Amino acid sequence: MIIVMGLPGSGKSSVLKGLKTDYKILNYGDLMFDIEKEKFGIKDRDEMRTIPIEKQKEVQKLVSARLATMEPSAPSSPEAKLPKKEDGKLILDTHCAVNTPRGFYPGLPFEFLKHLKVDALVYITADVAEIIARRANDPTRKRDNDDLATHQRMSECYLAAYSAFTGAPATIIFNRQGKLEEAVAKLQGLLK
Repeated sequence: MIIVMGLPGSGKSSVLKGLKTDYKILNYGDLMFDIEKEKFGIKDRDEMRTIPIEKQKEVQKLVSARLATMEPSAPSSPEAKLPKKEDGKLILDTHCAVNTPRGFYPGLPFEFLKHLKVDALVYITADVAEIIARRANDPTRKRDNDDLATHQRMSECYLAAYSAFTGAPATIIFNRQGKLEEAVAKLQGLLK
């Protein structure tokens, strides 16, 4: 498994779309959203970060079970609604840090990571001004006006912690404006 992370607006999804690979790409937020929509009635992805941390932790455990190929504990459990496992070469698309109303929360808590065999961690980033411009030009999302420089620093700190915890190397790829192909090529090179 390779985990690819980045701030919303860093161009992470664009970099992933540019890959030519046999890796299966799963979006961690989509996996969480499917569960949270059913369990808590949220209506869009941007509402997810407003859910209380304890409920987010509950959903993360369900997603972790799926990704770690763990069998559901019982047919009547919430895990039973998830496919039983994810096999093969996998790229997990997620965020290092989630800015919640109560503060930054790790996108990949150690409780989640301890069940996964992580081969590499990749952080897609860009200059804060570029991220702000990308967010402003994306009418499909409702973004908070958070302090992006602080969010980026927190994400880099979490990336280092994830690397130390998993023993997987961490790579930072800059996705500069107009240089998408370079960022894609750097990520593509890590898949070999």
